[in-house]
Amino acid sequence: MIAAVDVGSARARAGLFSVEGQLVARASRGFATLPSPGGQAGFDFAEIWQAVSDALAEARRMAGASPAQVQALAFDATCSLVVDAPNFAPDVIAWHDHRAVAEAEELGRIRHEVVVRAGGSVSPEMQTPKLLWLARHRPDVWAELRAVHDLCDHLAWRATGIAARSLCAAAAKWPYLPDRGGWAHDLLEGLGIAGFPHEDRVLAPGAEIGPLSRQGAAELGLDRECIVSAGLIDAFAGALGAAPGMPALIAGTSNCVMAPDVAATPALWGPYPGAILPDQTVSEGGQSATGALLDSIRRQYPFETSHGEILARIAAMPEPGQGLHVLPDFKGNRAPFADPLMRGVVHGMSLDRGAPALDALYWRSAVGIALGTRQVIAHMGLRPDRLAMAGGQARAPLLRQLYADATGAEIHWQPEDAVLRGTAIAAAAPLLGGIHAARKRFARAVEVTRPNPEAVARRERDWAVFLRMQQQRAEISELTARN
Repeated sequence: MIAAVDVGSARARAGLFSVEGQLVARASRGFATLPSPGGQAGFDFAEIWQAVSDALAEARRMAGASPAQVQALAFDATCSLVVDAPNFAPDVIAWHDHRAVAEAEELGRIRHEVVVRAGGSVSPEMQTPKLLWLARHRPDVWAELRAVHDLCDHLAWRATGIAARSLCAAAAKWPYLPDRGGWAHDLLEGLGIAGFPHEDRVLAPGAEIGPLSRQGAAELGLDRECIVSAGLIDAFAGALGAAPGMPALIAGTSNCVMAPDVAATPALWGPYPGAILPDQTVSEGGQSATGALLDSIRRQYPFETSHGEILARIAAMPEPGQGLHVLPDFKGNRAPFADPLMRGVVHGMSLDRGAPALDALYWRSAVGIALGTRQVIAHMGLRPDRLAMAGGQARAPLLRQLYADATGAEIHWQPEDAVLRGTAIAAAAPLLGGIHAARKRFARAVEVTRPNPEAVARRERDWAVFLRMQQQRAEISELTARN
């Protein structure tokens, strides 16, 4: 069997696949986000690792699999930063942590290829500004760094005891240029942060790192013969596991549109050579905190309810909240504006906080998110007639239909969890002759959702309002800046 572990923003999920690519069992365990003032948020790595271990054990129990049957393993994760140093807690800086806004702005003013590939305006969600923040604000920690890793790499290190970095994470989030010799030493030295530990091998996704260590095997409940491969950032794993041959929309806590062969463009991340496949570049256009926005609305209900229950109520009624319009940039805007300080707008909201009003707000926020995805796709220069979809939002038929109607593209959804599948492809690559062969072996049939002409017309009206609200927001920001 092939094991894949996906560590998101709140849960660790483990999947077991057959060597033919069939998902046999899947389990998950949660872990806490540890917020603090100033846009800071973190995780405790020990808690994440326990969640990983528990989820793997449960998936293995569900599959009836012995430790010896699990032959390969890989990890994907959010691009959170693990800081291995004394007196730094929580020891994982969350991907969505915005403590390094000033450092990101400073980096964005530097002429360098790393900045060009960050869209010309570096996001505080990337690792270089976070490294700079650590060096400046926590010199005590910086001086005693034992290691500093992307989360997917630290998980692999904890499992094997072998220090290695995924090319996916290095190219997409670190000052690393795989087609220009690797680490951007000139940039690091100019910033005064060249001294952090970064001598680890950099391996393409699906390359073998090595077997489990004695400790890793004991903690994960697997045999030492299990081979661990280099993994990916979660959105990249989703793109690998989704339907091939088309752009991929990974719609989870945030939304990411992933596409090959897109030129460097302001507010887009990439192109990143080899970040998914060795013979291909990939670029990303993103929206921050999309699923997180829907979850924040879910938590406002006067009773416990799930996303599925909310969407079932919405599907059973005429479209709610047509007087409501939402710009969903409550955690900043990645594309097309590259502004981490931009904030959302709600037009037409009343004081009503009953379930029907919150259902309407939830739905209209989802509409705003889907329109934002349409804008990202256009900013990438894409006009797709097909769009692969993965992530938590993809599991809801109503949301798949919404994205089809908002973008005008067929939504191709692979039901057996594209994110875990992409990570399983990386895990299986050493056993199956490489990542291309593993991807072909793991391919599965998709469900296709086509745009509904009547709904497309409604979304066109929403689109006009969406653009006008963005113009008004810009005008208000300009007026405020004058004062």
